[in-house]
Amino acid sequence: MRRRIRTWTRRLHDRTGGSDAGQVTPFVVLLSVALLAVAGLVLDAGLAISAKVQALDIAQSAARAGAQQLDLYAYRTSSVTRLDTGRAASTARSWLASAGVAGDASATATTVTVTVRRTSRTQILQIVGVRGLHVSATATATAVHGVTGPNT
Repeated sequence: MRRRIRTWTRRLHDRTGGSDAGQVTPFVVLLSVALLAVAGLVLDAGLAISAKVQALDIAQSAARAGAQQLDLYAYRTSSVTRLDTGRAASTARSWLASAGVAGDASATATTVTVTVRRTSRTQILQIVGVRGLHVSATATATAVHGVTGPNT
C-alpha cells in the first residue's frame, strides 16, 4: 500500500513539473477573502449597533416628549393622570421629524410608544453587495403622577 502511495505521489510530482510554484496562491486568495469577510462583519455590525443605540435614544426622547402631553381637564377636575392621545402622538412624531429620522408613534391613555427605523450604510460589506443594514428601536414612556423613584 505504501509503495502505491509513493508511486502515485512521484507520478503527480513529475506530471506537475516537479515544482511547487503557485501551489500557495489558492490558499492565500481564500484566506484573504475570509479575512475580508470577517473584517466586514466586525466593522459593519459595530456600525449597525451604534445606529441602533442612536435610534433607541431618539425613540426614548420622542416618547418622553409625547408622555408630557396630559389631558389637563381630566387632571384638574379629577386628579387623573391621563394623556391627550392625539397631542401625545403628534408631539412624538414632531420630535422624530425634528431629529430627521423615520418612525411612528402611537399613544394610549397612559403610554406613548415610538418606533424608529434607520439604515446603517455598510463600509466593507458593500463589496459583496450588502449596501445597508436596517435597524429599528422601540421605546415606551408612561405618564405618571408625582415623582417616582426606585423602590427601596
